[in-house]
Amino acid sequence: MGAPSSADIARAARILRSGGLVAFPTETVYGLGADARNPAAVARIFAAKGRPQDHPVIVHVPDLGYLARWAREVPDTALALARAFWPGPLTLILKRASGVPDAVTGGQDTVGLRAPAHPVAQALLAAFVGEEGGHGFDSAGRRFDGVAAPSANKFGRISPTTAEHVRADLGGEVDMILDGGACEVGIESTIVDCSRGEPVLLRPGRITAADIARVAGVAPRAADREAPRAPGVLESHYAPRHPMRLIAAGDWERSLAAAARARAVLALRAQPPGDASLRWIVMPADPARYGHDLYASLHALDDCDCKVILVEAPPEGPGWEAVRDRLSRAAAKD
Repeated sequence: MGAPSSADIARAARILRSGGLVAFPTETVYGLGADARNPAAVARIFAAKGRPQDHPVIVHVPDLGYLARWAREVPDTALALARAFWPGPLTLILKRASGVPDAVTGGQDTVGLRAPAHPVAQALLAAFVGEEGGHGFDSAGRRFDGVAAPSANKFGRISPTTAEHVRADLGGEVDMILDGGACEVGIESTIVDCSRGEPVLLRPGRITAADIARVAGVAPRAADREAPRAPGVLESHYAPRHPMRLIAAGDWERSLAAAARARAVLALRAQPPGDASLRWIVMPADPARYGHDLYASLHALDDCDCKVILVEAPPEGPGWEAVRDRLSRAAAKD
């Protein structure tokens, strides 16, 4: 399918302005969008996903010029990170501005902000805030300046990286789906808390701790007990419907032999001869390519007739932090 037309984008923006839900592609995963200034519209996101009310959502904005509309404090570190990585797969947690609805913050004093890089997301945001043919306000004087958009799937399940994943998981609960093809990054944005002084890494992603340190001049600290609640950091998340087991490389042969009925395998090695009935996906040895393929591969295995999904644990080395994070949370229910 080709990219959405300008008419499709304009229609999606109208749906958002009227309080509807639009699923749209970002470079990370597909988001389920609503007018971030409309609590009733944001409530529809929570209902469609089955999302806990105190779990915050990320507000997507066109560019760093919108930071001051949503945040009452923008530290130099946050501004430097936005300049370096926006538009892109980085979410910044900042002290929220007056008037920001509790619906998007989970009742906290912070708000998560991101400027996505995907051209469809950028076009939708531009149309929604009025930069293409509009003026950015409705008849009541509200500013259309942000789209709340968690991943477009049922809460806690595998994130969608194609429009078909959205259709399969949410069906008719979305007013419109903008199909922008497969997502380039494939895993969710890096989340950095800049609301408490030095940066704190809440969720790893394509932008690494080393990338953050290079720009911020200091390595981000690990999340602590005082960290704000953030999307995607619960112990169990990104999970398939079937049980999933994460197997250390040294235990792989023994575990595979003991799980003859698994029938679904995600591994860094080729399938051994002898059992053609296994649904076996070989993953790339490069962490960026692995991340790109991860959710699509898990969706494919989850759709097959299996008892359990066995996943060979990826390396511990640099660059693999985000992949290991997603896999450990996806396997946490087993």
